[in-house]
Amino acid sequence: MKNLTITVEESVLEWARIEAAKRGSSVSRMVGELLAEKMRQEDAYAQAMREALRFESWGVSDGPYLSRDEMYERARFR
Repeated sequence: MKNLTITVEESVLEWARIEAAKRGSSVSRMVGELLAEKMRQEDAYAQAMREALRFESWGVSDGPYLSRDEMYERARFR
C-alpha cells in the first residue's frame, strides 16, 4: 500500500469523517475503496466498449446498400 495526500475543503473532510465512521472505517480506507470501485467501473466500461466495437452483424449482404429511390420503389410494390 502507498500513502496519498489529498487536499479537500473542511466541509468535505467533515462529511468524509462522518461517513467513514458510519461504515466503521477510516477516511483513508474509505477513499481507497471509493477509488478502487471507480477504477473497476471504468475498466468494466472500457471492456464493454471494446466488445461493442467488435460486434459483427449476423446479417448477410450480397451487395451494396440500396439507394433511397430503390427502397421506395421496392416498398411501393409490396
